[in-house]
Amino acid sequence: MIYLYGAVLCGYLLLWIVSLREDGKGAFRRMAMYFWRRGQSAQQKKAGQKRNWQKDLYRKQLGNKLKTLRPEVAAQVQIQEYYVSLYSLLFMVVFMGTTVCLCIWIAAHSSPVLLEGGYLKRKSYGEGKTPVSLAAKVEGKEEEIFDYLVEERKYTTQEAEKLYAQAVKILPKVICGQNESLEDVRTHLDLVTQLEGYPFSISWESDSYSIVNTDGTVNNEELKEGTVIALTAQFRYEKLTWDYQMYVQVNPKRYTGQELLRRRIEELLRRQEEKTGAMDTMTLPDRVDSVPIIWKEIVEDSSGYLLLLVLSSAVFLYWARSREPDRRLENRRKELLLDYPEIVNKLALYMGAGMTIRNAFFKLGEDYRKHQRERKRYAYEEILMTCYELQSGRPEKEAYDHFGKRCQVQVYMKLSTLLAQNLRKGSNDLLKVLRQEADNAFAERKNLAKKLGEEAGTKLLLPMMMMLCIVMVIIMVPAYFSFMV
Repeated sequence: MIYLYGAVLCGYLLLWIVSLREDGKGAFRRMAMYFWRRGQSAQQKKAGQKRNWQKDLYRKQLGNKLKTLRPEVAAQVQIQEYYVSLYSLLFMVVFMGTTVCLCIWIAAHSSPVLLEGGYLKRKSYGEGKTPVSLAAKVEGKEEEIFDYLVEERKYTTQEAEKLYAQAVKILPKVICGQNESLEDVRTHLDLVTQLEGYPFSISWESDSYSIVNTDGTVNNEELKEGTVIALTAQFRYEKLTWDYQMYVQVNPKRYTGQELLRRRIEELLRRQEEKTGAMDTMTLPDRVDSVPIIWKEIVEDSSGYLLLLVLSSAVFLYWARSREPDRRLENRRKELLLDYPEIVNKLALYMGAGMTIRNAFFKLGEDYRKHQRERKRYAYEEILMTCYELQSGRPEKEAYDHFGKRCQVQVYMKLSTLLAQNLRKGSNDLLKVLRQEADNAFAERKNLAKKLGEEAGTKLLLPMMMMLCIVMVIIMVPAYFSFMV
């Protein structure tokens, strides 16, 4: 494959050299321009020969499409720009792909694992295993493929002994932790199980686990004087083991003045508890080393958190109430739209029965008063308001205009305009227009009902997800506990 990659890149180099005289920004564009001009020259030489009519037809159709998109530029210029851009993109993709393939080939062959003579190269200690794919060919048999892991290099016994000698020299400094030295241990030790740069695993033993545990914990709170503890570190590498013993001087813990005062007060409290254990009350110590003690009770008061919750609730309620008018106006608009088809249909029905517009409005208002339910309907309330205006002597045209303006919905404004125009100009087609408006209104109501149903389904999505999570918890928790048991 290296020869193929080399041939492609050499071809690019040659094409780049011969295209240096071409106009264009970038090497790939100059290459594409050179390639295009060479193709055109070849076609012109074949002008007297039989031409490829399919190619000519395709280019003609392409030119018409490009001319439609950019009529200010000649079709031939656009075709040339189209092919030059296409060729430059192809040249760039092939060049970058070939370069990446060449880099991958070099990386794959730069560090072979299989060396001449049938040797597999190992990594040094700590670098991990080396995966390698091997093909074994035996004469007269089929080739066998093996995916093999070459173990990292292991140390010889002499090398391990040398590393052990180096490790035991630095081990005391490593395990000191925050102590100054092993001759004055007052805080926890750092009993490591690995030393960086060394292949050993280390385990620990102590001759007094109550004072120094194998995890490095030092319990010296009750010590009165220093104690020498023997620690044994066992080094392991493969099948080799070494035991290294060291001694540490564990001294009583040093307390600060504040820590000593606390321990003294704790001791006084313990004594008072012993003295007054049978009494109803316990007397607190009033002095520590002739210094008076002032006691006060620490009360856990969560009222501050409650106040914060109350204030947050107040802010939320204020925000919610401030949006209440907008919400109600939106509900009013939806209700008006839902009632509009019924109102228009009733107007058409009453007027078809011979009623005037005025009487039809009075009939609508009277029916609403008779059958009024607990909750009022905004549209019929506006109709009642219009009836009251008509009864008070307001002209019908103004009453209908006020009706549309009060509703503040486009369809009601349209209805009031139709009614007012009928009074002003007179028309025999009002009944026909109302019936057509009723049909359109019912169609719009269907669409609105569909939209409201989709919104309701969307609102139910969150509760459904919550119910799904609850059901999953109800199922999974008992199964988990039964599995743990």
